[in-house]
Amino acid sequence: MASHSSPIIHFDHATFGFPGVIALEDISIEIQSGEFIGVIGPNGSGKTTLCRAVLGLMPPLKGHLRIFDCACDELRCHHKAMIGYLPQKGVVDRNFPVTVLETVTMGRYGALGLFKRPGRKDREIAMESLSHVGMDMHKDTALGYLSGGQQQRVFIARALAQQPQVLLLDEPTTGLDITTQHNVVELVQHLHEELGLTILLITHDINMIRSRVDRLVLLKTRLYAAGPPADVLKPDILSQVYGKDLVITDKDLVIVEDYHHHH
Repeated sequence: MASHSSPIIHFDHATFGFPGVIALEDISIEIQSGEFIGVIGPNGSGKTTLCRAVLGLMPPLKGHLRIFDCACDELRCHHKAMIGYLPQKGVVDRNFPVTVLETVTMGRYGALGLFKRPGRKDREIAMESLSHVGMDMHKDTALGYLSGGQQQRVFIARALAQQPQVLLLDEPTTGLDITTQHNVVELVQHLHEELGLTILLITHDINMIRSRVDRLVLLKTRLYAAGPPADVLKPDILSQVYGKDLVITDKDLVIVEDYHHHH
C-alpha cells in the first residue's frame, strides 16, 4: 500500500448535472494518493458523471472538486495530463491501419501539448508502457487483428503512456469473456502495486473486484457508502440501492441488470 498523505481527489459537497437534471448530488469523498477504488452502482447512478467530473469535463453546479492541489474546478491546466483514462470499449475496425505502438504513442499527445511531434523519448515511454501490460512483442501488429483482451491491454498502455498519477477505468471488463475479464482486472491490480498509481475503476462487476480494491464507492445519484468492501457490501445497504434486482448467495452477489442497455 502506498502512503496516504494528502487527498489526490477531493469532492466537497459537489453536485453535478445540468440545470433541472441532477446526476450526482452532494458528493463528499476524499481519495488518497495510491488508493485503488472501485466505483459501483446501478445503471444511471452517476458513475459516468463521476468519470466526467474527474476528467474536468463537468464542473460542479454546487460545491467543489479538487484534484491534485489544483484550485480550478474545471481542471483546465497541465493536471489533465496526469489522469490516464480508459474509456468504455468501442469496436475497433479490423481494417483501420493503426499499429499497437502507434496507438500507445497517441497517449503521449496529451502530455506533449498539441503541436509537438512525438520523438524518441516518447517512443521509449510508449514501449515501456507496452511492456507493463505485456504487449511489447505485438508493437507492430495492427490493432484490429488483436483479441478484445489484447486490445484492452493496448488501451491501458495508451493511458499509461501519459505517465499519469491517476488511472481512471470505465467498465474495463465489458464485452470480454470471463477469463479475459479476470486477466484485465489482475493486470490493473498489478499496475497499482507496481507503479503506485491511484486507480478509480468503474464497474458493475462487484464480484470481480471486491477482493482487490482498497475501498468501494457506491453511488445512486448520491453517495450511499464508501469504505472497505466488507463494510459496503452489506445486504441492507445494497438492497436500498439495487432493490429487487439483488440476489445474495453464500459466495457472490448477483445483480440482475441489463448491463448493456446504455451502450
